[in-house]
Amino acid sequence: MKHLALALALLAGTASADVKLAALFGDHMVFQRETRAPVWGWADPGESITVRASWDGKPSLTLADEDGKWMVRLDTPEAGGPHTVTVSGKNEIVLNDVFSGEVWVCSGQSNMQWGVSQSKDPDAEIAAATHPLIRFFNVQRTFAMEPQDDCTGEWSVCDPSTIAPFSAVGYYFGRELLHELEVPIGLIGSNWGGTVAESWTSEPTLRRELPEFAETLDRIDETVASPGTEPSVAELQAAWWQRHADSEPGMTGGWMDASFDDDTWSTAAIPGRWEDIELKGFDGCVWYRRVVELPNTWGGRDLALEIGPVDDMDLTWFNGELVGETRRDGAWNTPRSYFVPAAAVKGGANVITVCAVDTGGVGQLGDDTMRLRPADEPDAAGIALAGDWKFHQGASMGDLGGWPRRGWFHQNRPTALSNGMIAPLVPFAIRGAIWYQGESNVKRAAQYRRLFPAMIEDWRERWGRGDFPFYFVQLAPFGYGGDTGEAAELREAQTKTLSLPSTGMAVTMDIGNPTDIHPRNKQDVGKRLALWALAKTYGKKVKYSGPLYRSMAVEGAAIRLTFDHAEGLTSGEAPPSHFTIAGADQVFHAASARIDGETVVVSSDAVAAPVAVRFAWGAADEPNLKNGAGLPAPSFRTDHWPPVSAGR
Repeated sequence: MKHLALALALLAGTASADVKLAALFGDHMVFQRETRAPVWGWADPGESITVRASWDGKPSLTLADEDGKWMVRLDTPEAGGPHTVTVSGKNEIVLNDVFSGEVWVCSGQSNMQWGVSQSKDPDAEIAAATHPLIRFFNVQRTFAMEPQDDCTGEWSVCDPSTIAPFSAVGYYFGRELLHELEVPIGLIGSNWGGTVAESWTSEPTLRRELPEFAETLDRIDETVASPGTEPSVAELQAAWWQRHADSEPGMTGGWMDASFDDDTWSTAAIPGRWEDIELKGFDGCVWYRRVVELPNTWGGRDLALEIGPVDDMDLTWFNGELVGETRRDGAWNTPRSYFVPAAAVKGGANVITVCAVDTGGVGQLGDDTMRLRPADEPDAAGIALAGDWKFHQGASMGDLGGWPRRGWFHQNRPTALSNGMIAPLVPFAIRGAIWYQGESNVKRAAQYRRLFPAMIEDWRERWGRGDFPFYFVQLAPFGYGGDTGEAAELREAQTKTLSLPSTGMAVTMDIGNPTDIHPRNKQDVGKRLALWALAKTYGKKVKYSGPLYRSMAVEGAAIRLTFDHAEGLTSGEAPPSHFTIAGADQVFHAASARIDGETVVVSSDAVAAPVAVRFAWGAADEPNLKNGAGLPAPSFRTDHWPPVSAGR
């Protein structure tokens, strides 16, 4: 049937389309050296395509298939350049300034996305970034329900005018390779902050390895089969406000009515933050009421009600009449000024009611400019509204459902980025990949034990280049809110992934920032990833890993720990820190530790019969155990007790 369709297309004499290359093929690009490198694009069905590279001059011939897609494979040379590549069909494309070298994909979430301009010493780094043999390609951020066959982006030559927005981790990794290997380096950035690993994984792998995603995958398939059936963002937000109207206790209980009895409500000084009125950490609706005495001369006049900014949204009433509303988020710093019609205004006591809706973070009402004034007197002092207001907590965001900032399908849905930002790269010839992600999967750390290795195997299967090197960054110390051990379990899941062939882990326990999820020292992160590549991929004699826990032995009231990569084990001038120890009761106590050769001995007076040790198990722990190469040990535990994140 394919041959018949192709023949019919040729006989039909349809309008000619220019030969087109996938976006990955362009001026300044880098081919993976000494391999069979695919080159692909589109043309008219049945069109004859010739690809010729200047390094050998040999033509590679093919025909576009019935869908117009074509592919050839070029035998790439040893490192060097510049070369040209010429693609000929009904038209001709010439790629200039092409090099052969080492190509790596740089992927993950925000700590991989973070640009050189956001790393440590950005001005000096950017000024020194003249490296014409480093070339980089940034994939435009795109999510999709189905695998895409192309992306948007272009190759750039590394210099101070181009490097600032590119991945700092990727750049510093590539710079180390350039210095050590002295060959051209190609870096493909495909990253998106705040994203989860399942969005970077294909549908077949998720269905096979993680069946808990099946319901969502089914919904995606149904949406693809019946486009237009999923509600828009505007429809989702309208539905949220309808739930608010139907179920929010203040809305159903008439808290906005002038006659409502608020005697049992608390009192707060306004303007003020919710943290100041015993509502710390609350997200949802807080209602405010204030009685304002107006002179009789204001009765029957149009007024302007200025209540300052409200974090995030609000509905505002005057004597029970809705006079203003801000139903969009992101307006947390926008002062509100609402028109009060004359018919709602009377001399004497008047009631202002505000339903403030905070979708996340810190809630707040008002500022020092709050006032009520005649609408036609903008310069009038009016009546100041700062002072005591009654307030009462309404429905939480948990009661109402999260505020919909996007449509149902977005970058954090399973397969979304695999389809939009990985599929277009396959099967471009690469040496390997580096990865920095996991923060967004912290609460599901136990699941990450299966998800992360499944994602790696997924990429390898799709690329068809065997077990290509895959080196990743273990999460740095950070005080995740409400953490009960999940962050350490996520780091443990990353360590366990080292059981896959051709993987490596850059540990960052000593270069993080417990108060910033985006530590600025990306230079050492890139260098530590490069150490793995130099040692394991390129055969260089370099130390590449910090101490990795291997085994334990109980010695009376102590436990002795042994490690791999423990040469020169040290904790500096202080004893090894952040060790805890437990007995059979599974209660961990702070422990003393000492280095004995290439082992560590751990004990505590509180545990007479120890059975387990944990190291750096706090989310924000910054321990001091390293080897002689200055590379730190990752967090670890010797026990196999159920993780706190199990079942999520």
